[in-house]
This record gives sequence, structure tokens and C-alpha cells, in this order.
Amino acid sequence: MRKRVIAALAVSTVVLGAATPLPAFAADGHGRHTLSGSKPRWLGAARDAGAPKAAETISFGLLLTMRDEAGAQSTLARLSDPDSASYGKWLTGEQFRARHAPAASDVRAVTSWLEGQGLRLRGTVAGGLYVEASGTTAQVDKTFGTTVRDYTYQGKTVHANSTDLSLPADAPAVISGIVGIDQGSALKEPGATLPPPGDGFRAATPCSASYGQKIATTLPKAPDGRKAPYVTCGYTPRQYQSAYGISSAVKQGHDGRGVTVAVTDAYASPTIVNDVQRYSRDHGLPALKRGQFRQITPAADGYGYVEECDAAGWYGEETLDIEAVHGMAPGANIVYVGGSDCVTGLDEAWAETIDNHVADIITNSWGSGTDDVELLGAEAVRFYEQFSLEAALTGITVDFSSGDSGDQTAGGTDLASKSVSFPSDLPYVTSVGGTSVGINAQGKRTWEYGWQSAYQTLTNGAWGPSAYSSGGGGGTSVLFAQPWYQKGKVPASVATYFSAAPARATPDIAMPGDPNTGFRVGQTQHFPDGTYYDEYRIGGTSLASPLLAGVQAIANQKAHHALGFVNPLYYRALGTPALSDVKAPRKPVYQARANYVNSVDASEGRTYILQQVDVQTTTIHTTPGWDAETGVGTPGPKFLSLR
Repeated sequence: MRKRVIAALAVSTVVLGAATPLPAFAADGHGRHTLSGSKPRWLGAARDAGAPKAAETISFGLLLTMRDEAGAQSTLARLSDPDSASYGKWLTGEQFRARHAPAASDVRAVTSWLEGQGLRLRGTVAGGLYVEASGTTAQVDKTFGTTVRDYTYQGKTVHANSTDLSLPADAPAVISGIVGIDQGSALKEPGATLPPPGDGFRAATPCSASYGQKIATTLPKAPDGRKAPYVTCGYTPRQYQSAYGISSAVKQGHDGRGVTVAVTDAYASPTIVNDVQRYSRDHGLPALKRGQFRQITPAADGYGYVEECDAAGWYGEETLDIEAVHGMAPGANIVYVGGSDCVTGLDEAWAETIDNHVADIITNSWGSGTDDVELLGAEAVRFYEQFSLEAALTGITVDFSSGDSGDQTAGGTDLASKSVSFPSDLPYVTSVGGTSVGINAQGKRTWEYGWQSAYQTLTNGAWGPSAYSSGGGGGTSVLFAQPWYQKGKVPASVATYFSAAPARATPDIAMPGDPNTGFRVGQTQHFPDGTYYDEYRIGGTSLASPLLAGVQAIANQKAHHALGFVNPLYYRALGTPALSDVKAPRKPVYQARANYVNSVDASEGRTYILQQVDVQTTTIHTTPGWDAETGVGTPGPKFLSLR
């Protein structure tokens, strides 16, 4: 899962089910309304690097208050209940705006007020929940009653408000948040163009075409006394289609046609169209037809924070997402929505995808890696909560990767306590966890377990000690109360892990995420001998989310309507043939993997590791029914019959 920078978002409202209330605007002695707590918490660990140029441009946004949010939540519970007479009667965009968006007069008041401050209006998200603006440093200082300073933080130069933000007394009351003035850990680099493709990577040989094809006969035995099989070279779309029982549906024309899937990421790969067409040709997929794929991206010189966001690294994320969706649902329409950066640009791209109803399904393979309010900035949650509620009400399925570090307490993350990944723990999105899967030469799942991996490295001819490496994210949210659809489904030991009041738990469902049983992706990369297309194996819940989105597209097509907010439907299907309950292995399962020392070929040698699949020493693991590794399970033989 790709990490993104959560820009600080100053808001005055309370997060649904939050453990602690958010700060509110309060009047000071000068007639201004101060947002207590909007000064970035990280400033105490930063070094003041001086004042930025007064004329420097800062882009930011204003979040406006949703009308009748309690009514919106109540309506959603009714529309998404499969047993309700109102089930599936999602609101149109016009209905949502009429009932829950800010009044047009309020939006006009905000835009007029901004222009009256001398600030530039960049745009307004169609529903009116978010107004995009920009201004010079001097204008921002004056308007929001602060002093923007440069800071050195974690080796990077950033700018942020040095004090709490405030609004003058004449500011419209509908403004509930100020977004993007605190640039967090983003290096200032406005107006950049995109870099060329990044350095190449190849999965090392030997590797298997299907599970068990090649055995590591020259390596030491695994702890179970057997020679381990080599991991796959990367499963192909047809292998995944077969393993998850959709091959016949695709052959019969149930391939996602008529359904649109959006992929949101930051930046935009300059070779994406050629890469997907080449990949499709090489793997027996139909080529993208005219109009089947389109992109919504900034102008060529409209990107920012290119270095610290590793723009070229996002090319691989985009390629994986699009090829995985197309691989599972080759008839679906795909829209790529690229943010101008991995900070507010990604926030805005995601929100606009929802507000403009660009697609029926939105897959998002990125997140913060934690829902710790101190690290996120408590205020950031509100932006995502508000737009995800709009998505759910208007019948859009929103999938988020659940993370790649288990519960965040091991494997190099080592947070002080368990944590799930935000935004995947939003109550109105589908959190997608990861599995490890063995697909045999006949295209059948010979086994499927939760993805929690431990590795042993080959050292001096013997396997070294075992150490946890990575796994699908899951556990208990500290931000949100337990949603209605999880009541009676999630074990109390998980739901009440942090407090007596049941909380939101993740993931909701799972698909393959283990990179050792991952997907074969084709992408143009830079190699020592030139820049060209090649293929490699990749995984993570970055894979799980778009794989699921492809299957969901087929399910939507077969249902003849948008399934929309699917979580209540999935939890209702728990224990039925629509889902496969993922269980723990009865005995340890091992796989051997070769790695190139230089990442591209064997010229500098290989290293070897031994993976234990779904290691049971972690704090989250598979259990019968819902569990914090795989949620309700993976798509089963009757998944496409869900309505």
C-alpha cells in the first residue's frame, strides 16, 4: 500500500464515534474565531528555518458544513440494508445536494468572502462541500491570523502555520475547516513536471509458474523437514480469474462492461496506455477499446512535491491498480484520477471523484498507515468522513487498502500500540485486507490463508532466525464507533479492544496481498541497459483493493444495478457460499524466494529467504468467521449472485 502524507485539516466539528472530541472555533478578544489545536503538533520537534517569501503562493481549501448529517447517516443505514424496502435506492447527486450539501447561497458567500480577502478561487467541488483557493503567504497570514514559517522537520524543509488558525468575524459561519496551510512533511516544490520512469525491478529466478511447480532442491530444508517450493513468478490475470471463479462469467460476457471503476493515485505515469495495451496483449486480455480508459490529471506543469512524494514510485502503483482491475474485469470502463501531489492534491482528486460521480466503484491503494489522531492531526479525519458519506449515499462503492504492516506493532513499524490504517477504517468505505494464496497448474486455489509473513534469511548455508516482515492490516479503530453492519459479527475481543464501547474494526473483506503469491505487472522502467517495458511480481493490499474492484464490477453488471455501499451486504452474507471463510493453516506452510542483489539480474548474485505463510505469532490472525486479517473472508462461489 502506497503511503501518502495526510495534510493537516483544521475543522470545528466532531468526528463520528471519535474517542475524544475535536477542537472548535472559539471567539478571541479581537473578534476573530480561533481554531484551538490547529497549530501542527510536530512543530515542537522542528527547527524554525525562517520566513518564506511573502509573495510565495500557498494552495489551500475550505471545508464547508454538511447539512443534516445525522439524517444522512440514518438514510444510509436504510438504503444499504438488504432487508429494507428502500435497499439500493441510492440518492442521485441532485438529491444529495438538495438535502445535505451547503446551500448555494452559503457557497456563494464563501467564494465572495475569499475574493474579498484578495485570495484566488481555484474551484469549488460541485456539491459545494469544499472550496479550493490560493493566496500569497502574506495574504494567508492576514486572512487566517497566523504567521506561516519554514521549518526543518525530519530532514526536510516545510512550511506551516506557526500558531492556531483563526477566521475574522465576518467569515461565513458555514466554513468548518481550513485545509492545506500546514504542509506537514511535504517539501516545497510547486509547479513541477513529472520525472521519467523510475529504476527497474525484476522478480528473481528461480520462481514457479504455479504453486509447487519448482522445488528449492539446492536450498536447506524448511523447519518442517521438507524442501520448500519456490514462490511464483507472479500470478497472471487468467490464474486469478480462475482461482476466484469468474473465468466462465468473463467468457459469457459478464466482464464488467457497463460498469466504471475509478483508480485514484498521485501523479500520472507517462507510459500507462502503452504499458496496459502491451500487458493485455501478452496475457490474453482484450485491448482497451476507444473510450474504455480515460484519465483526469493536472496539466503537465501542474504537479508539486515531486521528490519527497517519489512521483515516479507512484507510476508503479497506478500501473498495478489499472492492470489488476482490467485483468479481473476486462470489459469495465476505467478512469484514472491523478492528484497533483501526495498531499492535498490527492485529497482533492479523491473528493472530486466522489462529488462528480466519476465511477460506480473507486479503488484506493494508499493510506496513512495509522489512525493515531496525534500523528494524523485529528482534524484530517473530517474531510474523509464527509466525502465518504456522500459516496455511500449516492451509491458509490469505495474500497481502501487496509495496510501492509499487520497491526503496526512489528516489522519495522513498531508503534507503541496497535493501530489500523486510515482512511480504510472510515465507516462508509470497504476496507480490503490481504491473503496468501496457492494457485495450482489447473487454476484452482489449493490453499488460502491470511497474509502475515515471517522470513528466515539463508546465512552460511543455513536458515537464520525467523522475523516478522509484513501482512495485511487490521484491528480496531480508535476514531470510529462500531457501525451498525458490524454489530454481532465482529468478536467483542476486537470491537472492545481499546474501550468498553464497541468500535469500528477492519478489514471488511480480503483478496490476495502477499507479494510472494502476488500479481505479475508490466511497466516501463529504467534499467542499466535502457528504459523499456518489462514485468515483475508485486503484492500488498495495493493489489487486494483493485482485484476486488474488478470482481465487484462483474457483480454490479450481473445485478443490473450499482451495489453501492456494500458493507452491510457483505456482513449479511457472512457464513454463506457467497464468501469463503479464510482459516489458519493446520501446520506451518513455507516457501523459498530468490532475490537479485542488484534488483534486476543475477550479475551480482542472489540472496535467498524462506517465508512462513500466515505466521500465528502475530497479534492478528485468521479465525472462523470474521477476523482481523481477512474480515468476512474472500469472494466465494456465490459472490456474483449477491444483490
